[in-house]
Amino acid sequence: MSHRILLTGASGYLGGTLLARWKTADLPPHEKLYALVRTDDQGKAVKSYGAEPLSFNVKDEASTREAIVGNKINVVFFLIDAMKSDSQVLLIKALAEVKKLTGLEVHFLHVLGKTSGAKIFSSHAGAPTDRQLFDDEPGLYDVQKSQRSDIPLLQSAIVTNNTVIEQAESLGVRSYIFVPCIVYGKGEGFGNPISIQTVAIVKAAKAVGRVCSVDFGRPVTATDDGAQQTWPVCHVLDNTKLYLALLRQILSDKSPGCGKNGYYLASPGSVAWEDLYAGIAKALAKRGVISDVSVEPASDKAMTDMGEALGCPKELVPLQLGGLCTFTARHGEKVGWQPEYPPSHILDAADDETALILEHLKK
Repeated sequence: MSHRILLTGASGYLGGTLLARWKTADLPPHEKLYALVRTDDQGKAVKSYGAEPLSFNVKDEASTREAIVGNKINVVFFLIDAMKSDSQVLLIKALAEVKKLTGLEVHFLHVLGKTSGAKIFSSHAGAPTDRQLFDDEPGLYDVQKSQRSDIPLLQSAIVTNNTVIEQAESLGVRSYIFVPCIVYGKGEGFGNPISIQTVAIVKAAKAVGRVCSVDFGRPVTATDDGAQQTWPVCHVLDNTKLYLALLRQILSDKSPGCGKNGYYLASPGSVAWEDLYAGIAKALAKRGVISDVSVEPASDKAMTDMGEALGCPKELVPLQLGGLCTFTARHGEKVGWQPEYPPSHILDAADDETALILEHLKK
C-alpha cells in the first residue's frame, strides 16, 4: 500500500496554499490525498484541487479512529488548533493503529498555529534570546521542555508541543514540528488569503490612527543584529516549499529528523519590527488610512485601543506586535529546502501586503 495523506486546515492561509501547490509540486507517488472539511462547499473546493473530502470530529476518539484507521491514512498534516493537544493525541493514537495494521511508518506533521508559532521560541515564552537558537541543534527539545512563559496561552502551546513529541515517540509515530514565523504574501487557497501578524499591525494602526511600537523602552538582548527587536520572516510560498520538501523525504521512505530532533522553521532570516512598522506605516499613509508615517511608542490608551481592535487585553498586544525571537532555520537545508525570497523582501513587499490586507478587511 502506498501513502495516504490527510491535510487539515485546507481552508486556512497556510493549509490552503499547501493544497493549491499540491498538483504542481512533483511529489513522489502516493495513493491518495484527503482533506478535512466541515461543509459541503469546502468539500467541493478541495475536490477541485484533487483531494478527497473527509468529514469527522477530530475531538471525538471513535470518529477520529474510524477516519484514520478505516482509510489507512499514514501521514497527517495538522494545521488547525495547536493550542491544546486533545485532537493531536487522538490522531497520533489512530496513526499508531495504522502502523500495526499495515506495517507502514506513520507520520504526524504538527504545524504550530497563529497564536503560537515562533512565539514559543521567543522572549515571550522564556526561550533563549542571547544567541541564535537553531532549529536543528541538539537538545532543543530539552530547551523547550524547560521553558516557562508568564503568558498562560503560550505556556499551553509549549506543553502541547511537548505532548505531541512525547505521545508520538511512545507509540512509534514519527512527529515533526513546523514553526511558522511572520508569514506574508497572498495565500493561494480557496479560503483565507492573508496572514496573521501583518494583519495585526494594520488593524492596530487603524484603531489608533498611526503605527505604534510596543517595544520602545522594553529590555532587549543584544544579538548580531544589534539591540533591536527582530523576528524571523518567510514568504508563504517558501513556507509551503518546506512542507513539501519534508513530505518528499517521507514519500521517498527517507528518514528526516523527527521527534525530539524534528523541529523545522521556514525562514531565510529576520527583520527588525521597527523596519516592518515603517514599511506598513508608509503604505497606510499613502492610502489615507493614517496621516503620519512616523512610528511612535504606544501609550497606555493606545495599547488599550489596539487590544480592542485585536480582540485581546492590552497586556497581550506585545505578543502580537513585537518581541525578540532568535530562532534560526537550518534544518530545512537537510531536506532540500531552498527559500526564494530573502528576509528583506517583506520590506520591499510591504506596500502590496498592506493593500491586500486592506482589501480583505473590507469584505
